[in-house]
Amino acid sequence: MKPEIKVSAFLANLPLFKEIDREEIERVAQGTRVVHAERGQVLFHKGDPAEGFYLVVYGQVKLAFTSPQGADKVVEIVGPGMSFGEAVMFLDKPYVVYAQALADSMLLHVSRSAVFQEVERNPQFARKMLGGLSRRLHGLVSDVEAYSLRSGAQRVIGYLLRDDLLAESGSKAVSVTLPTNKGVIASRLNLTPQHFSRILHELTEAGLIRVDGRIVHVPDVDKLRAYE
Repeated sequence: MKPEIKVSAFLANLPLFKEIDREEIERVAQGTRVVHAERGQVLFHKGDPAEGFYLVVYGQVKLAFTSPQGADKVVEIVGPGMSFGEAVMFLDKPYVVYAQALADSMLLHVSRSAVFQEVERNPQFARKMLGGLSRRLHGLVSDVEAYSLRSGAQRVIGYLLRDDLLAESGSKAVSVTLPTNKGVIASRLNLTPQHFSRILHELTEAGLIRVDGRIVHVPDVDKLRAYE
């Protein structure tokens, strides 16, 4: 039996809607539907019209496109509390990637009409939407910089030592649970699966990490960072 949620309550706890009044949240909730996606299910294909944006309640979704050679390139891995699809919704353009559930997931789909009505009604809501889009753009620019200027090992270390993870830990030693299989993460870092595995092996041989399935133990964050 699939769990039910109160849409407005979940929306109210997301950063995007944190400072929005209850009445405004309720209006957005009226234009929101719950989406259940099984692992492997495609939520939308490249070229589909963007009729709103998605918020992940639980589970994981990959955003990717297929190269002319037939290989997948993962653009982003979206987890609980994160959103995707806002940019193309505002541009009134079709999706430029496809979205596929990496695990059984529950999402909220917020309709474009509900968003546009609230943007026109509430400048604060518009500013928060712009802030979210700006952070996404900054992340994409950082990705391009990393692909262009950083080695494969530096990309992997940067991924393991993400600021959000270190902020939560506050410790010299951390354990990182890879959110999905290594092939998907390798694509996200613009590496082949073989190259990604080789880097993990090299870091293990150097005593900088220990890999236990999907858990990567980092005994000394400073030493791993210095390896960069």
